[in-house]
Amino acid sequence: MENLKGKFDSIIFDLDGTLWDSTETISRAWQTALDRAPFMAGEVMSRERVRSITGMTYDAIFQKLFPSLSVEQRSQVQQLCSVAELDILHKQGGELYPNLADTLTYLGQLYKLYIVSNCQSGYIELFLDLHNMHPHFLAHQCFGTKGNPKADNIKDIVNDHNLQAPVYIGDTMGDYDAAAKAGVPFIFAAYGFGAVETGMVATINKFEELKEIL
Repeated sequence: MENLKGKFDSIIFDLDGTLWDSTETISRAWQTALDRAPFMAGEVMSRERVRSITGMTYDAIFQKLFPSLSVEQRSQVQQLCSVAELDILHKQGGELYPNLADTLTYLGQLYKLYIVSNCQSGYIELFLDLHNMHPHFLAHQCFGTKGNPKADNIKDIVNDHNLQAPVYIGDTMGDYDAAAKAGVPFIFAAYGFGAVETGMVATINKFEELKEIL
């Protein structure tokens, strides 16, 4: 296993597929939302469909899932899903990956920790609130804040907090591409939702393996 100890001063994490898996809860929430839209009758939102769009920006998700809808209909569905998602997640949350808190506690003694995700505003805060994760992270940024792509949000965290040697950890090719555009090395979380073949400085198959390589 790769040894990257001492090479970085900070770690920026993706959220979905890296820190937790909320796809089961989100699929139920979006199904509830779709059932409220008359023009979406019979539409089924499965966990697999949610996994297929994980990591995309919130706007792009609904363009991919519902390309045949009009702009107005898609906007309505997106709004319904957004509200239902945060509502149900507040009650049920997502599934944390094993030994997450212990590993973050260890990493937090050595590195400054941050989150950058392509989610809507309020989603990262919900994760932090539900699982008492605020003490681990110094700041976070998401697509919903400014509508910017992930690469720009990674750059914002790096620049705003004067990070000298950050590394980004994510689970999809989109995460790798964003890190590369931001000029930040990438660690691939292979237990997540995507596939990355080359370019990463390390691969982990469990979240807790970060303790061994960092």
